[in-house]
Amino acid sequence: MALTALLMILAPLQLIRAFIDIHNPANAEVIGLAISFLALAALFQIFDGAQAVASGMLRGLHDTTIPMVYAAIAYWGIGLPLSVAFAFWLGMQGVGIWLGLLSGLAAASVLLLGRWLRREKLGIEIIR
Repeated sequence: MALTALLMILAPLQLIRAFIDIHNPANAEVIGLAISFLALAALFQIFDGAQAVASGMLRGLHDTTIPMVYAAIAYWGIGLPLSVAFAFWLGMQGVGIWLGLLSGLAAASVLLLGRWLRREKLGIEIIR
């Protein structure tokens, strides 16, 4: 996760070059958007990996109900409304949508990792 995130942040033009001609002036706007989206995708990588690992650890302990509720809150209660707010009300357009989705994913990561850590601290296999 960290290596691909670093690649997206440190070498965005090399990644973009694989898909479009970065020297063509007609692509300047696309390149600017792609660099912005790659920076968000880098953060997305980190938070998505964290929530996937935390979800898998909890699933391995048959702890699925509360994590499902956490995911619903994070994605539908935080990510979607923030995407709408950032993209349309604040005029951030596509970057706003991805920033909202990233916020929901970050919230899911924090909630799921928090549940794992509380479980560890209490020494309880499954918290219902």
